[in-house]
Parts: sequence; structure tokens; C-alpha cells
Amino acid sequence: MGSRRVVLTGLGLVTPLGVGVTRVWPRLIRAECGIRGTSGKGYEDIPSRVAGSVPRGDGEGEFNFDNVVPKSKRKLTSLYTAFAFAAANEALTDAGYSRETLDGMRDEERRRIGVTLGMSAIDPYDVANAMQIFKERVRMADQNTSWFFLTQGYKRISPYFIPRVMANMTAGLISMQWQFKGPNHAVSTACTTGTHAIGDAFRLIRSGDADAMIAGATDSHTNPFSMGAFCSIRALSTNFNDCPTKASRPFDKDRDGFVMSEGCGVVFMEELERAKARNARIYAEIIGYGLSGDACHPTAPSEDGSGALNCMQAALRDARLSADAINYINAHATSTPLGDAAENRAIKALIGSRRKDIALSSTKGATGHMMGASGAVEAVFTTLAVHHRIFPPTISLDSVSDSKEFDLNYVPNEAQDARHLNSIVAVSNSYGFGGPNASLCFKTFK
Repeated sequence: MGSRRVVLTGLGLVTPLGVGVTRVWPRLIRAECGIRGTSGKGYEDIPSRVAGSVPRGDGEGEFNFDNVVPKSKRKLTSLYTAFAFAAANEALTDAGYSRETLDGMRDEERRRIGVTLGMSAIDPYDVANAMQIFKERVRMADQNTSWFFLTQGYKRISPYFIPRVMANMTAGLISMQWQFKGPNHAVSTACTTGTHAIGDAFRLIRSGDADAMIAGATDSHTNPFSMGAFCSIRALSTNFNDCPTKASRPFDKDRDGFVMSEGCGVVFMEELERAKARNARIYAEIIGYGLSGDACHPTAPSEDGSGALNCMQAALRDARLSADAINYINAHATSTPLGDAAENRAIKALIGSRRKDIALSSTKGATGHMMGASGAVEAVFTTLAVHHRIFPPTISLDSVSDSKEFDLNYVPNEAQDARHLNSIVAVSNSYGFGGPNASLCFKTFK
């Protein structure tokens, strides 16, 4: 383990609450919700009629694909990659890098800046469109000869198809955009992706493999295909179609599944002395990263929360802290009956008798579940909570399911002021299908 300290100096967000940290953070603290009802072709027969879509348009806090992606690159760029471009650009600007500064950067410095950015899964429509072409040509071949398909059919498949569906292409395109030639790494670990991406980048800097990293995750799965697929395994909320803003309700007794959302979170992190040398504003210090595996079930967590507990303990060991140091936990809690209960048990096992001393909230009540992007967005929220010393609320938490089991401070429906604390240590959790778990530990920079 390296000894270099790593700090966060730039943040970028694209979420259902809007685009940009200065837009999203105040709305989160005001307990506003970005979840809306779905409409349009393809959604009619899907049991879940709610989603957290990024607002589109040219207004404040809205996303416009054409404004983010140059015309020459639009066929190559998926929606989730465009989200990442917007968030990465904001994080770099927030870190103090102008276009002129980036253009004038020496090649030696570029070789010390890397990109770690992932997603949970590619856009299924890219694959579906290519397969439709394949099917059409097979039918034509059946009517004529197989030779026709083999020599002519493949030519109808777009040359952009392969780059669009490669999981590492978003990280690659971002490195190309700014000519960052350091470590280039992609992560795809379901809903743990964003936390893994930021944790891996943290370790690359701490170990000396890079001096700075753009890190995060992006996802866009609010389309009918993805929502239908998750409805088929009964993962999505269906009981609040008539009241979308109440559909994502972590820890609440009426929670019935998560709300599918989209978005992106990106951070710019760097070695402390580098940040000091350029007089960068420092939001917080990242001090620990822990990983574990449930080894339990493809889609369900270990009921006792042991996997979640293991990764939180690992993050604290990495930070060389005990659980007594924690002030705030940003929970993964997605508003599912099994997942929220398992994480709650893990947190209670971690903190022991300090149940009233620690604030615990899930920001998915406001954003829904952005799949792989959630961990990155929530790392940004946790960083801001540490920096501003305010804990964001768990909205739509009207009544916990069992007062004996759910007896923690979940910051229900209203943010909690923590300015009385001189220093904050916070943990951000993510867990995913297949059993990957990860936790990040942040601290007030001093």
C-alpha cells in the first residue's frame, strides 16, 4: 500500500435532479425528487411506470446531446457516453482546468493523468438494432442462398456498432478528448461499478501509478427494454405508478422495489502535493476503499448483510480507522425489501451501540437507482456532505418497516445540519447483482 494522500478537487453530475453540481446539490438538500412517470411508445405494458430520467433541453440544469457531442462524433457516441462527457467536463472545470490550460499541458503531465470510468451494461438497443439487420439478411439468404448473406449481409452492420458496445470505450473516448495518457481502465460490476471505479483510481494514485485521475461511472437504462427486463425479475417498484415521487422510498415499510434511473457521476482526484502546488480547492480527502463478495445469489444479497459488513470493515481498515470514527453513511439502499434490510443489519453490526450518533441516508429516494452510475453519483454526494457538513435526506421515508430492526437515524425527509462537527468521516456503499460489494471512506481535509 502506498503512502501518498489523495484528495478530491473536481466534481461533475448528470442526474434526474438535473445537470451540474450547483443545480443538483441544493435540490437534494431541499428534499426534491427527480422521479417522474414514464410515457411514450413501449412503456404501455410495463408494470413499472416510473423512472428517473435526466431532464432534456437547453434550459438551466438540462441535458442536450447535441450541445455535448460534436456532430462528427455523434454516431460513435452513445447516450451514456455523452453523459460522461458532460460530467467529466464539469469535473475538470471545477478542478480549475480551462480549455487553454488543458491544451497547453505538457506531454509529461498528460502521461500522469488517467481515466477510470465504467458502466453496468451497454445500451441494449445498439445490440437489438444490429441483430435486426442480421435477421433481415438471414431471411433473404433463406430465400436465395447462404452465400448472399456471407458476402453481402455484414456490410449493413454499422462500423460504429463495435465501438458503441465496448464497455471500455467511454473511458477511452474521454482520454482521447483531453489526451490523458495515464492508466486507462474500465469497470463493469453491476451496481457497484461507480464505487469500484473511484476506489481503483484512488489506489492508482496512492501507489504512484498516476498523479491524477478522472473517475466515475455512467448508465442509461430507462428505456422500455431494460425496464421490462427488470420487471420480469420483479425488481422495480410498481405500487406507486400514480405517485412517482413517492416510488423510491428506502427503508420505508411500503417500499416495493427500486426505480430505474439514469445519470453519471465523475470526480477529479489527485495526489495531495500536486493539488497544493496548483492551489486547487480541496473538497475532501479519500482515505479508504474496501471490497468484498457475497458469494450468495445472482440477484439477492446475503440476508444477514455479511458481504456489506465485510466491505465496510475493509474500507475502515484501509483508512486505519475504527467504526467509532464514522459520522455519516451514504447507504446503497435501493428501496427493495431484501436489500435495504440486509444493509441495515450490516450497518448495525458495524456501528454497535453508536446507533444514534451516526447519520445514515439513502439519496436514491431523490434520484432513483442509476445502476452502475449510482455509486459514482453518491460518492459525489458524500464528498459534498463532508465538505459542506450537511447530511442529505432520505426522502419518502414516512414510516420505517420495523421499529425494532430499523432504529437508526435515517435522516428522514429533511437534511441534517452537521456544522457542529469539526471533522467528518463518511462511508459510501454500493452493492450489485452477482455479489460485488464496495465501500469508500471520505474525510474532511485538514
